[in-house]
Amino acid sequence: TGRGTVDEMRRLLGVLRDSATGATLAPQPGLADLEKLVANVRDAGLPVEVHVEGTPTPLPPALDLTAFRIAQEALTNALKHAGPARAQLSLRYEPTAVEIEVRDDGSGNGNGRGSGHGLVGMRERAALWGGQVEAGRTTEGWRVRVRLPVEAYA
Repeated sequence: TGRGTVDEMRRLLGVLRDSATGATLAPQPGLADLEKLVANVRDAGLPVEVHVEGTPTPLPPALDLTAFRIAQEALTNALKHAGPARAQLSLRYEPTAVEIEVRDDGSGNGNGRGSGHGLVGMRERAALWGGQVEAGRTTEGWRVRVRLPVEAYA
C-alpha cells in the first residue's frame, strides 16, 4: 500500500509539473504493448519470435511499465549488439512471478558500442520490485532472463 501511494504521488507530481509546462501526457506502455514493440524491432531489422505462456496477470501500472521497459532494453541490446541475428522473446505468467526472457543467436559482434548501462538499468529496475536479472553469453548467442515477483503486488 505504501509503495503504491508513493508511486501515485510521483505520478501526480509529474502531472502537475507537466501541466505547468503545457506538456501533453500519454499512457505509459505495459506488457499489453509488447506486440507493437516487437513490430518496431522487426522493422528495424531484427526478426523476433514471441512466446507467451500462462494467463496474463494484471500488474500494478508501475510494475507493468518496469516489465515493458526491461523487455524493450533487452530487445534493443540484441538489435544493437548481436550482429546479424534472430531473437526470441518469451513472457511467462506464473502465480507468483512474471518472467521475461530475450535470447538471440547473434555473434555479439554488432556495431553498437555498449557501455553496459542497459544491463545496469535492467538490474536496477528489477531490484526495485525484488526481482532478479540473469544476463550473459550462451552457446547459441546471448540471453537476458528477468524474474519479477507479483504476489505481493496483486
